[in-house]
Amino acid sequence: MRFSKAFFPTLKEAPAEAEVVSHRLMMRASMIRRLAAGVYTLLPLGVRAQRKVEQICREELDRAGAQEVFLPTLNPAELWQQSGRWDAYGKELIRLQDRHGRDFCLGPTHEEVITNLVSREVRSYRDLPQNLYQIQTKFRDEIRPRFGVMRGREFTMKDGYSFDRDEKGAEESYGLMVEAYKRIFRRCGLTFGVAAADSGAIGGSFSHEFMVMADTGEEAISVCGKCGYSANVEKTPVEISLPDNGGGELEKVHTPGAHTVDEVASFLDLPPEQITKTLLYMADDEPAALMIPGHRELNEIKAKNALDAATLFLADAAEVERLSKAAVGFAGPVGLAGVRIVADNSLKGRGGLVLGANETDHHYTGGEEGRDFRADAYADLTLAEEGDPCAECGEPMNIRRGIEVGHVFKLGCKYSEALEANYLDENGKTKTIVMGCYGIGIGRTVAAAIEQNHDENGIIWPTPIAPYHVDIVLVNMKDAVCREEAEKLYTTLSGLGVEAVLDDRDERAGVKFKDADLIGFPYQVIVGPKGIKEGQVEVKSRKTGEREFLPLEGAAEAIRAKILGEIEAFTSS
Repeated sequence: MRFSKAFFPTLKEAPAEAEVVSHRLMMRASMIRRLAAGVYTLLPLGVRAQRKVEQICREELDRAGAQEVFLPTLNPAELWQQSGRWDAYGKELIRLQDRHGRDFCLGPTHEEVITNLVSREVRSYRDLPQNLYQIQTKFRDEIRPRFGVMRGREFTMKDGYSFDRDEKGAEESYGLMVEAYKRIFRRCGLTFGVAAADSGAIGGSFSHEFMVMADTGEEAISVCGKCGYSANVEKTPVEISLPDNGGGELEKVHTPGAHTVDEVASFLDLPPEQITKTLLYMADDEPAALMIPGHRELNEIKAKNALDAATLFLADAAEVERLSKAAVGFAGPVGLAGVRIVADNSLKGRGGLVLGANETDHHYTGGEEGRDFRADAYADLTLAEEGDPCAECGEPMNIRRGIEVGHVFKLGCKYSEALEANYLDENGKTKTIVMGCYGIGIGRTVAAAIEQNHDENGIIWPTPIAPYHVDIVLVNMKDAVCREEAEKLYTTLSGLGVEAVLDDRDERAGVKFKDADLIGFPYQVIVGPKGIKEGQVEVKSRKTGEREFLPLEGAAEAIRAKILGEIEAFTSS
């Protein structure tokens, strides 16, 4: 590719809406352009990087025995209604009607469609196992699209699905995919971890996220430095040890204007640990009270699971007043009628609690669970924090930031039962297929690579996914000898299979070097009058900044060897 003919419209400054490094650099390095909120056009450099990730996915998935399909984006509502997700998926599901008034959605994921396909084609145990995947555009109406391609409303995803005879087979398929994903992300040049995670709207018995560690990551991950346990904070088990509160009798206390835990603690001269928060939510349109220690934050994912709710929303001020007969900040479990109460495990049997009194400007002191109120259920409801003990070994855990690039789910029979995906076993008995599903965000993987590999000058691509490997920087376009040697080098490199760009623009050398650093070509080959006169070219590594001079004779072969060596290092790591 010649730079003078290429569509590489680089920018000196990133648009104001670009919040994180990858978003800024993908805009500046002419990889993406915004069309609407959460909707981006991929420019040639963006397409090339994304295709590299897709090809690595294909190679490793095919190696693991998976087969590629391509499923319709337009999904009939009937399938989603059968699975129960037409309503449960929420407003992220983009719904539409055809000219006949029939309901459809744009697929955010494809469990329903793939299960329907398999239910119609698989008949016998001899047809199993199967592992099918696709790489396709997905659509989700995100409430807050942000961070460029990290969280968009339209994006490219690799999604795969395994179908097995039984749980043992499903776990084997799951394990194969976990190992395939590790190879994929290693080949993409990423530093990543595998963390236990909540299954969310996809469902299933357990799941794991593949997290690229980055300070700008939107996910928080608990990591144990001793035993290696890792989980999304939404999934991390938490055991809270509360101090002895000393018990006491239930007493109503006037607490004027004390709405928050800190205000109540200050007014009563007590530690926040002794205050109990009672948070009113609507779970599938039914009220629920969630009780946690005052110094901790509610984990809404755990709460949703504890309530077995498809949807969970914080009650608004009017609903709080209707349920508790008090303003926001004064709800409590004592005398709270018609509301299901779920308390954190740490509050079971506890006394000496400070509770909202269901009366504006009043709290109870000396509250005791079991005597003054009873919870309907107990669960781990709190969000993991820095220093919480590890669930595996008890050592304090650290909280790190990460970007989710892949997610694998052990689905079980959730979709196969709903969509009647069955088979006949060896004895002619009807059995339900056991499923798994496996996703990789292709664009997110590209963006995550940039988050981990950049400096103040631009992108530093891992060689396997760089849009191009070499930028031949022709320093002086007016020098006929330099032009001739640059052309020869470009032709030779291209003939050797090296993806090269010849910067033949009539621009100052400084502009060319800045663009080369910004776009992040792994190698710059500098062709200038002084070097050519001495029969050599200068080669600069974008990653290390190291420079070396190579004789013109054999320079192309030496550069090719460097690139192949780096790609092989990622492949074999």
